[in-house]
Amino acid sequence: MRNSAGTVESASALLRDLMDYAGLFPPASLSMAASATNYDAYLQSRWNWILGRFIVPVARLGEFEEALKALPISSEKIGSWRLSVLLGADAAVDVAQIHDFNARMADADSGRRPEIESVEVKVASPEEITRLSEVIPAELETYFEIPLPSAGECISTVANVGRRAKIRTGGETPDKIPAPADVMEFIRLCASANVPFKATAGLHHPLRSVHRLTYQLESATGVMHGFLNVFLAAAFLSIGMEPALAISLLESSGPFEFSSGCIHWRKNRLGIGEIAAARKDFAISFGSCSFTEPIDDLQSLHLL
Repeated sequence: MRNSAGTVESASALLRDLMDYAGLFPPASLSMAASATNYDAYLQSRWNWILGRFIVPVARLGEFEEALKALPISSEKIGSWRLSVLLGADAAVDVAQIHDFNARMADADSGRRPEIESVEVKVASPEEITRLSEVIPAELETYFEIPLPSAGECISTVANVGRRAKIRTGGETPDKIPAPADVMEFIRLCASANVPFKATAGLHHPLRSVHRLTYQLESATGVMHGFLNVFLAAAFLSIGMEPALAISLLESSGPFEFSSGCIHWRKNRLGIGEIAAARKDFAISFGSCSFTEPIDDLQSLHLL
């Protein structure tokens, strides 16, 4: 990784609000109390500008409230806890629960004010996307996790209903990691349809590399996608990079050169305004069950 003295500016444009915290989910699978405590600490850390939303299943909102109450009273206003909620089997019931939760939390006086901003739901077909979009209010940002084999039809439907897409980029076994060509086809389809997207799973590390897929010593290993690769490829694609070259970027271990006004890869340049635009309107965030692991890796690359 080659960097200049102006690294902070271009890295900041790429990394701001990038990581949603999913400590409740594998491979970390932390308790609600531990996850809430961690998120509270990350919000007060020097890297809070990289932190996005707290991910929680709608079925565990009551448990979340209890964990929030158990946190120490803060002498300073920490501000809003931005939540993204995973829907269950009955979207109409879940939406009502979300409405009640937001109304109840609007008067929270602990220095922390949780608010559900978005929902995420796994779907199997375009028809399911259409049906759920009629139930989920437009003011809730909605990410549909779609099956990659039918990505074209699903993303077209997501565009028609004005929602967002979600891709699963890894898992606890090697077969759960999609091929770079499949990841790029998802991103290309989203770009063509003007559909914002987020990613989840398997993006603990900045660069594509081999790692254990869980935190167990006997864990299988695999080549994991890097979050810098994924979000840089999306940003480059959004300004006209050919998909075949973007696949090469997904597979690359660098070097990526960060400077004050741009990021370079090979002979390709991404301006800071282009980075910010892609992050704002297209390549939104990724969910990770660890916040410290990606931060440690970014520091080792001298990007923080």
